Amino acid sequence: MKSLKKLAVTSMACAALLGFAATSHAAYQLSDEVKDATPALLQASQIGVKTNVNKDLANLPDKDAILVLSFGTTFQDSRAKTIEATVDAIKAAHPGVKVVTAFTSHIIIDRIKANEGLDIPTPEKALEQLKAEGYTRIAMTSLDIIPGMEYTYKDAVYNLHKNDFKKMTFGTPLMYWQGQEGQDDDITATMQALSTQFPKMGKKDAVLIMAHGTPHPANAYYAVMQDRLNELGLSNALIFSVEGWPHLDTVIPQLKAKGIKNVTLMPLMMVAGDHANNDMAGDEPDSFKSILEQEGFKVDAYIHGLGENAAVQKLFVEKADQAWEALQAK
Repeated sequence: MKSLKKLAVTSMACAALLGFAATSHAAYQLSDEVKDATPALLQASQIGVKTNVNKDLANLPDKDAILVLSFGTTFQDSRAKTIEATVDAIKAAHPGVKVVTAFTSHIIIDRIKANEGLDIPTPEKALEQLKAEGYTRIAMTSLDIIPGMEYTYKDAVYNLHKNDFKKMTFGTPLMYWQGQEGQDDDITATMQALSTQFPKMGKKDAVLIMAHGTPHPANAYYAVMQDRLNELGLSNALIFSVEGWPHLDTVIPQLKAKGIKNVTLMPLMMVAGDHANNDMAGDEPDSFKSILEQEGFKVDAYIHGLGENAAVQKLFVEKADQAWEALQAK
């Protein structure tokens, strides 16, 4: 669009009007030809890493923290190997910095409290506690896969609480940029990272990658993922979803047309929780594994969350780094 251009340096004009600044992968800036931009138009141009500066708190000392936001899981083993391992990697990249984890699923938080006695905060409670402890600048980062409904919840938290702090930034999910206008191609990078866990495949072998799916328009990301897999020469790796599109019955005809006999199922989810263990690989007749076997395929299941993949962990650390760098930017 002619009214938007890539923001490569901090925009002092927009910072003065909106209280935000950006790094090279942070956002877009309205064209200089726009002379009378309203606050709503300026806010709409904030795409990518978001930054808010509350000038009323400018005299407070800098005390920085990172808040890592995840949906969460009640599966303890997977939680340790995925969420906790990724948070540990973020901590290792930021020694000496306070790093706090919050879950967005209130149901999961309640179940963990009841079954394990652990108090994991919601994002709102985590921010309240950080403020009470005197932290004035917060870099929020997300362990979401795409910018769907869960990421929208976290974005709402940012918008509702950004002025509680001297400065707050909010990073992007694992897949956000698609290589447009010189930006990073998060989709290709993630598909490359995902492919490191693929088994060796012959012409009659395929990998079925089970995404969650969403009623949010971000469901369209799955089509882009499939496009990138094809571009990478991984056309025998097919995306389908539990609750969105494409469905399993969308890809089964494609498998048969390709002459596929052997299928490996794996989740495109941060953790290997209920969807991976039951919907995907369960023994019930309506599980995806059972349905594929009924269709004549030999099926193996790779029951590991994306957070166990070292290459994916690295990408999440980079996302946290971007939010942190925006927090440190002058």
